[in-house]
Amino acid sequence: MADHALLTADTIRALRAENPKPRARDFAQMHRITEADLVAAHVGQWAVAIDATPDRLMPWIAQMGDVMALTRNASCVHERIGTYEDYHAGPHAQMVLGAEIDLRIFPSHWVHGFAVQEAGEDGIKRSIQVFDAAGDAVHKVHLKPASDVAVFERMLADLRLAVQGDHLMLGPRAAVEGPRAEAGRADVLRAEWDKMTDTHQFLKLVRKLKMNRLGAYRVAGEPHVRALTPEAVTLALRGAADRAIPVMIFVGNAGCIQIHGGRIERIVPMGPWINVMDARFNLHLRADHIAEVWCVTKPTKTGDAVSIEAFDAEGALILQIFGYRKDVDPAAWDALCAGLPERAEVMA
Repeated sequence: MADHALLTADTIRALRAENPKPRARDFAQMHRITEADLVAAHVGQWAVAIDATPDRLMPWIAQMGDVMALTRNASCVHERIGTYEDYHAGPHAQMVLGAEIDLRIFPSHWVHGFAVQEAGEDGIKRSIQVFDAAGDAVHKVHLKPASDVAVFERMLADLRLAVQGDHLMLGPRAAVEGPRAEAGRADVLRAEWDKMTDTHQFLKLVRKLKMNRLGAYRVAGEPHVRALTPEAVTLALRGAADRAIPVMIFVGNAGCIQIHGGRIERIVPMGPWINVMDARFNLHLRADHIAEVWCVTKPTKTGDAVSIEAFDAEGALILQIFGYRKDVDPAAWDALCAGLPERAEVMA
């Protein structure tokens, strides 16, 4: 857990005033606090604590029109401009199924919420920021010039918490579960894998066999999985852009998964980052964080679903890339994946 208790809100504000340029996540890491600590320290200034419950929050965001949705993990940032349409409520999980904003929401991790109105070079920057119990960002919504600010103000009045404190009581950050495999049950895994009719059945299958996603990949073998080089992710993104192959890109954390569906066009490397820089979709991926990549084939009722999936050195899932299958022939994506470079040594 970060040493957030060692810095008072006054100290955090003073440090930020001295050093306002770094991004919030970078500033928090520099001072061994969390992003949530940084925002909370400015409650009463440019931040207001609000109810983060998705069932209350999402209907308001839907009325704001065009906004930018941001979901990230330690290695990848997914940014998509659009409108929060077609919200589906639920006790354990929710969904936003709009044409551009596509989310899977796990509300138990939506713990600390803030409405932010921070002065910037081009005026007030408004956003909604949600953090988990450990203070890590789960999901953010950034208003755009076309967004309805009046709705934002009404949301703030409706969801404002009675207690507006500038210090949070945070819990420990959950440890990453490393690969969990049962090599002796590999044959059972393969047999049950072949019976799947939907990709969503996979996690239930591996849990039943006392494995997890990465552990199952390590023991399944071909034709179910192929180990690829870390560079394969960049090559897949470039190939999809160059060949105009529509894709679905999943990036998430424990509380939210955000999905881009469609073409990608402009691939821009920048230092350790590989970036997709399109008009309404941006992806920022730390390529140097990629430790394992797998090409995964799962059977479905409508044919095989082929994905490229990247993991970091601790075994955390960074992102998944699928071919876009709605009214699209998967042959071009499947051929692209088949040509990606394989990793010579497969981990036991």
